[in-house]
Amino acid sequence: MTGPTTETTGSTADERTTAGGAGPGRATVVVLGSLVALGPLTTDLYLPAIPELTGDLGSTAPAVQLTLTGSLLGLAIGQLLFGPMSDRLGRRRPLLAGMVLYTLSTLLCAFAGSVAVLVGGRFLQGLSGAAGLVIARAIARDRFEGVAMIRFMASLGLISGLAPIFAPAVGAQLLRVTDWRGSFLALVLFGAVLTAWVLLTLGESLPPERRHGGGLGTTLRAIGGLLRDRRFTGYVLTSAFSFGALFAYVGGSSVVLQSEYQISPQTYSLIFAVNSLGVVGFSQLNGRVLVQRLPMNRLLPIGLAAPLLAGLALILFTTVWDPGLAGVWPALFLLMAGMGMVLPNSSAQALTMAPHAAGSASALIGVSTFTCGALVAPLSSLGGRPSVLLLGIVVAGCGAAALIAFVLLCRPWTKN
Repeated sequence: MTGPTTETTGSTADERTTAGGAGPGRATVVVLGSLVALGPLTTDLYLPAIPELTGDLGSTAPAVQLTLTGSLLGLAIGQLLFGPMSDRLGRRRPLLAGMVLYTLSTLLCAFAGSVAVLVGGRFLQGLSGAAGLVIARAIARDRFEGVAMIRFMASLGLISGLAPIFAPAVGAQLLRVTDWRGSFLALVLFGAVLTAWVLLTLGESLPPERRHGGGLGTTLRAIGGLLRDRRFTGYVLTSAFSFGALFAYVGGSSVVLQSEYQISPQTYSLIFAVNSLGVVGFSQLNGRVLVQRLPMNRLLPIGLAAPLLAGLALILFTTVWDPGLAGVWPALFLLMAGMGMVLPNSSAQALTMAPHAAGSASALIGVSTFTCGALVAPLSSLGGRPSVLLLGIVVAGCGAAALIAFVLLCRPWTKN
């Protein structure tokens, strides 16, 4: 079996698309979108099975939520590993290595006999799956600039945004014919197919002359230089805290909604899918319409208001007025819609400031966002009993932190 060679196939520096250039090819969008979709697929496909998984392994809800934390920590550390590695070795070889490891670690998850083993497998799954996330963003920076990169990010968002829409629904339907292990076996199949697809179709986008030599010291110096840039750090923190609000919802909503409102896994998957449409719809509106008319620094505060307002609404609905699921659902949709504007814009702004180290910059974005998500995901279950109130407090807190980081560090009213 042969595929494109590392040095001669695919994009090179001469093929980079500037702000006014043509958009990416459909095949490139689909394969990179599928790589980015690994993240939400890995985290979301098994969400409807969490209550069943808890009973099957004889565990508790807070302990099982650590399987999500393990995956997110792996995604964070893996991006810090694979991003700089791709700056040194090119994009293709680290990506293929990550995909093979992802498939094997997912197989370990499928046959885990305890929560401890599952947490370890999920960590390895996240660590290796991070290769697709971080390298896909780096390839985007290799090939596109300016508005063209925003359009490309929007196209990636369309595909990767479909993953959280369909993943819980597919996971819920899988529970009709198999148990929670079947969800992981489905991911094993997806990982194997995607590995072969990358091997056969995706070429190298970083030619040797644009690679950075050196080892860990060079990588740490590049990362240190990026972190000393106040505005770059501001956009990274804005993205990270926003992602924290998102994963407070992802990590807590399955148990919270199914326990407090007595809904089925299938109903939960429907709610999750509709809310995910907010991410897809607003990311497309942002990438195809709004960025053509408004500067990103004006769009970001609008998107950042969404998690803050959504969290405050959840607090209100549990302390002052209780409209039930009819009030909680729209608040969660508002949260997800805001993410469709915040995450692509904050990431694009940060990457634009680091053309010399796109892999390291992408890794910093990834490690900060997924670390924040890993720390936040279990918080809605503090005390052993998940609640809408705790979920609202965490979402509002993350939303406020993101807005403060943007205002204080990015200083959107200035040009420098």
